[in-house]
Amino acid sequence: MSTNLDRFKKDLTDLVVRGDSLAISIRCACFPEEMREQIKTATKTDPDTYIAALPVFKSEYQRWYSEVLALIRQLLPDRLADFVRHYEKPKGRKELTNESYRVEDYLQGLTVSLRGERIVAESAAIPHFEQQVAILKAAQARFDSSLFEIRQLVQADLLDSELGAAEELAKHKFVRAAGAVAGVVLEKHLAQVCIDHKVPIAKAKPTISDFNDALKAASVLDVPGWRFIQHLGDIRNLCDHGRKPEPTAEQVADLITGVKKVTKTVTWHR
Repeated sequence: MSTNLDRFKKDLTDLVVRGDSLAISIRCACFPEEMREQIKTATKTDPDTYIAALPVFKSEYQRWYSEVLALIRQLLPDRLADFVRHYEKPKGRKELTNESYRVEDYLQGLTVSLRGERIVAESAAIPHFEQQVAILKAAQARFDSSLFEIRQLVQADLLDSELGAAEELAKHKFVRAAGAVAGVVLEKHLAQVCIDHKVPIAKAKPTISDFNDALKAASVLDVPGWRFIQHLGDIRNLCDHGRKPEPTAEQVADLITGVKKVTKTVTWHR
């Protein structure tokens, strides 16, 4: 099932793709003949067909800018002013030069000519837009690097909540149910450790023992750690419905304490 984080990541990727397309579009508008030759050489396709499929910069830029602006504000706030600076006309600008030209000027079609020779062309906006795309890609890299940590925090909160439920069940003498819940937490945690360490699991429905053995084989767990989890797995098995003998309150308390320890010491970090 798609999560909010997955959707956010997809939206971010779409903005990068649109930014790259707009970068080609503005170059085609400023340097049509040169870009036609480059497109023909690089893509081996008809330049007219390729260019016709590109977004029109002056029509699509403002929407792209607004969406990226909101994203930069969230992900990379220290670069927000830089991002805006490449769009907006400098405050107090005395004259329009190649140095003071901005994307906003391009959208308005502003140029400067002297004695019939254009000395400030619309192409002066290209470096500014390319810097905006670079800032967006920096935000994407920041998101990708932090996404793993975000997922960890969400997962850890969920497991802590479930362990809290197990403690409440044990407190009210629902010993077998408490052990079953704690066992589920342990199984979920080990499954996530296997995923993040890229440890393959052959079985379609693996158990605590399967995860434990795989992590030991991959040297994620040492022998004492493996034995400890094996012991917890044995207690969890006692808590399965219909198993005899009945698990004791002390065994389930040990299981809950042990699962807490494993979730804090057997980490997801590679």
